[in-house]
Amino acid sequence: MSRARIRLATAVLASALAIGTLPAAAHAAAAPGAGASARHHQYLQAEPIRQIPLQGAVNFRDLGGSYTWTGGQVRQGLVYRSDALSKLTAADITTVSGLGLTKVVDFRIPMELQYDGADKLPAGLAPTSRPVSDLGLYGTLVGAISSGDPVKQEQMLGGGRAEAYMRDIYRTFVTSPENRAQFAATVREIADGGQGPLLYHCTSGKDRTGWMSYVLLRALAVPEDTAERDYLASNTFRAAYDAQVRAGLKQSGRMQNPDLLIPLQEVRQDYLDAATAQLEADYGSFYGYLTDGLGLDLRTLAKLQTKLVR
Repeated sequence: MSRARIRLATAVLASALAIGTLPAAAHAAAAPGAGASARHHQYLQAEPIRQIPLQGAVNFRDLGGSYTWTGGQVRQGLVYRSDALSKLTAADITTVSGLGLTKVVDFRIPMELQYDGADKLPAGLAPTSRPVSDLGLYGTLVGAISSGDPVKQEQMLGGGRAEAYMRDIYRTFVTSPENRAQFAATVREIADGGQGPLLYHCTSGKDRTGWMSYVLLRALAVPEDTAERDYLASNTFRAAYDAQVRAGLKQSGRMQNPDLLIPLQEVRQDYLDAATAQLEADYGSFYGYLTDGLGLDLRTLAKLQTKLVR
């Protein structure tokens, strides 16, 4: 582990121990001895990812449940992630109302809102627009599909171009000052002890939302492979809906080869790797990205731990 990661881990663990958020077994897990590793291991077992079934959104989840390397567990009922909420039914809105949300952050750009519509939310709850750039992906997709031209669609999306586009988008999550500011503002709000349950989302709930979730879980000292598992789970929750979209495009004649969309519809490890490699190139470590890239100080990270880890 690098010195930067050790500093972050030490700060998180020290703040957690100081406020007594770790269960007693975690103290034992941190102690030397053969039994400590086994006791620690139980805290890193994968928790089921908590999808909240809705009719109008397929990737709505509670981010809580994961165990941290310190033996704590991310609290449930405080942070939610989702795809767009513009198609929620009345029954969905009732379900969402029961979550007690006090803030909804929308990472979509204006064009997405124009085409997909505004969020449908419980009475008294209005979304906060916090757009994160998609490097023009949404506009590219609209243009490619509306053209109905299979040659143009192949030229735009085929031959690995769609995958390269996605890697570029993920790099800008790290390189763009505007994007970093949007993610940082969301982390600060989540860390605020006075902020109630919060939800953030984009269109598919997998890329901008996926990166935000990955960063948040890693900042809470959730093991990297667990944070990756949460990221990749979007493929499971979106698979049936995305297949229906492709089938509809083929049936309507708008796309001869809708499988060109698969790299854009899926999350992939190499997309996430593009962002983390950029992060290390620009900031040296994940800790550097949190502090220098997002401008988060140790006090904010400690507040995040205090609020979200039990």
